[in-house]
Amino acid sequence: MNNTFTLTRLETRKNALGTTRVVTTQDNAALQPGEVLMKIDRFALTTNNITYAAFGDAQLKYWSFFPTGDADWGHMPVWGFADVVASTVEGVEVGERFYGYFPISSHFRMQPVRVTPRGFYDGAPHRAELVSAYNQYMRCSNDTGYSAALEDYQMLVRPLFITSFMLADFLEDNGFFGAKQIVVSSASSKTAFGTAFCLDARDGLTLIGATSAGNRAFVEGLGCYDRAVDYAEVTALQTDVPTLYVDFAGNDAFRATVHHHFGDALVYDCYAGSAQNTAFLSQTRLPGPEPAFYFAPVQIRKRNADWGPQEVNRRFNEAQGKFIAMLATPGNRWMALAQGNGFAHAQAVIADLHAGKVDPQEAHVVRIGERLGE
Repeated sequence: MNNTFTLTRLETRKNALGTTRVVTTQDNAALQPGEVLMKIDRFALTTNNITYAAFGDAQLKYWSFFPTGDADWGHMPVWGFADVVASTVEGVEVGERFYGYFPISSHFRMQPVRVTPRGFYDGAPHRAELVSAYNQYMRCSNDTGYSAALEDYQMLVRPLFITSFMLADFLEDNGFFGAKQIVVSSASSKTAFGTAFCLDARDGLTLIGATSAGNRAFVEGLGCYDRAVDYAEVTALQTDVPTLYVDFAGNDAFRATVHHHFGDALVYDCYAGSAQNTAFLSQTRLPGPEPAFYFAPVQIRKRNADWGPQEVNRRFNEAQGKFIAMLATPGNRWMALAQGNGFAHAQAVIADLHAGKVDPQEAHVVRIGERLGE
């Protein structure tokens, strides 16, 4: 099957994540047996994507999902929607729409395996040793969590909210490590306030959102934290209360401040990722507990064993549905869609995300294609 097309890709410089380039080539290779060709339509861009790139060469190997063949440049992974434009795989038909993990690219060749009514996994050999959760693609026509009218919210929320939902569950599952108050850094980030949303039923636990002075009013307006403080005010917090630190900022200096201020009262330091800090837990020899990296797939595997995958999906879809319904309400204080088109727009958003210049209420979605039939 011959499918000549122009392939456009956005690549990121690995040692300067705000720097990107657009590469255009002609793809003349015939579609091989067992292959499908996807046309990427739209995707979300959040600080989460910068985090993927920041840890691209660490044990999570995010750069390895979509190799470029260039050691200095990588494909930043994004979550979005794509349509099948050519297929040699039974059960994956032209015109079908899938949600999943893609490069920022006009097209993407895949090798579907484990094809079911729910979707498939990309069986490309180089992905076999990578985290399977990122290799799964959901068939929109059979996805109970899918709504065509809410696609933008779903691709913004789903990858972040699974982190939020499972992080809240991880903390609850461990009895909050005995804490009576939780300090959350970068409290204005979507993953952070998604976690706070999931912790709404916390009994006797105070949730404190720490943020920059410029974002404090936004964090206060969310209404999901018991208290909002700017980073300089953290040293005024009580030190005689067992405290859990959830770190979405990745700032070494602030982490040190937290550890030195709370001392023995700090019961756990949970590092959930960062957009601005690409050095993983470089601060060492701090008083109190050793910072521990939180990885959502570990808790997902535990709950799949505890509850079964169907129950995990049911609980997640229920919580996500409530969260999206709130975010999609006109005039809500939590999120405002910021929609754009094209690779140049994606480049500008990535630069701003990496520099920390994006308004916390803004949620960026980028469209680079046209859906089949439109």
